[in-house]
Amino acid sequence: MSRLLLIGILFLGLFFLQREIYRRIWQKELRVRLAFSENHIFEGEWGELTEVVENRKRLPLSMLKVKFRTDRNLNFETQKGSVTTDLFYRNDVFRIGGGERVTRTLKFQGGRRGYYTIDQVGLVSSDLFLTAMFTADISADACVYVYPRPYEGEMLRSSLEKLNGLVLARRHLLEDPFEYRGIREYQPTDPMRSINWKATAKMGELKVNQKNYTSLKSIRVFFDVEGDSMMVKREDCLEACLSIAAGLCRYFLSQGIRVSCCGNGTDGGTGRHVAIDARAGAGQMDNIYRALARVDLGKQPPDFADTFESVLFDGARDTFTCFVGCDRSARYLALMERYRAAGYDFCWFCPVPGSRAPEFPTSLAQSVEVLCLGL
Repeated sequence: MSRLLLIGILFLGLFFLQREIYRRIWQKELRVRLAFSENHIFEGEWGELTEVVENRKRLPLSMLKVKFRTDRNLNFETQKGSVTTDLFYRNDVFRIGGGERVTRTLKFQGGRRGYYTIDQVGLVSSDLFLTAMFTADISADACVYVYPRPYEGEMLRSSLEKLNGLVLARRHLLEDPFEYRGIREYQPTDPMRSINWKATAKMGELKVNQKNYTSLKSIRVFFDVEGDSMMVKREDCLEACLSIAAGLCRYFLSQGIRVSCCGNGTDGGTGRHVAIDARAGAGQMDNIYRALARVDLGKQPPDFADTFESVLFDGARDTFTCFVGCDRSARYLALMERYRAAGYDFCWFCPVPGSRAPEFPTSLAQSVEVLCLGL
């Protein structure tokens, strides 16, 4: 009997000893990292989130829960161990031995344009017998942009063809075949005849001649996400405005034209409206995509006219301006008419939810391209 009692006391001592050991050092030399495989994807595309758990100490962890939350618009392929409310909550369970490293890959779909982050990870572990729970929170810095997919409807394509002819005719945005200003990397939109084969052979990658312009002008894209006070604010129309703005910028940048992009959409992080200065090149499109992705339509935008009227008129010389917006209020129409009366060239792309084009004042009709979304 005394031997059994001694064994029982020894077992209890070992039990409480292991619990105390786990309580003290369960998090020691434990590394947990979350990272998105790409820093951006487009709406509807698939991406991957990688979870890496590394236990560098010899003590095994019989149970480790890794918990995080992010926006519900990241649609994860595997929903097991997750809960979706206003946010997406994920809870993954690991069993990891001493000196072991475990990596899991979670696939997700970018359900909607936005900028998504995971800034905190919750950890829950236990002792060897799962009788005590230990918790901790660690910081994370995983982030991904979901870019708006550029609008590519047939109506927009025909409008762009007409607009391109207008820009070429009035602004002479033509390459001078007799004047070169350097060599740059080949882009998929470059014609084969522009390839510099000598430079390509020397550098080991495709290079093209970069020509000067007889008169290099810029295109300005202004988008408005302010709802019309005379109709119900429709979020799908406002999202279409951002997609159309992205499509316009991409189209003109692919032709080597300097493009700026401004709008009264509020950045969800900084609280500022979008203002991207005019530049050319692939990097400019990434700047525009990121700015459009960060627009939070849940925040009240500043008044478009108050924000941009001085910029519109002061910087209108030697540029062509594209407006994108579904606001048809009297105040907005008056701004467009003043801009037209000042003699400046512009085109207003106006998305509407139905299939019928609304009427516009006669003075603006020729400058408006209505895009019926059929919603």
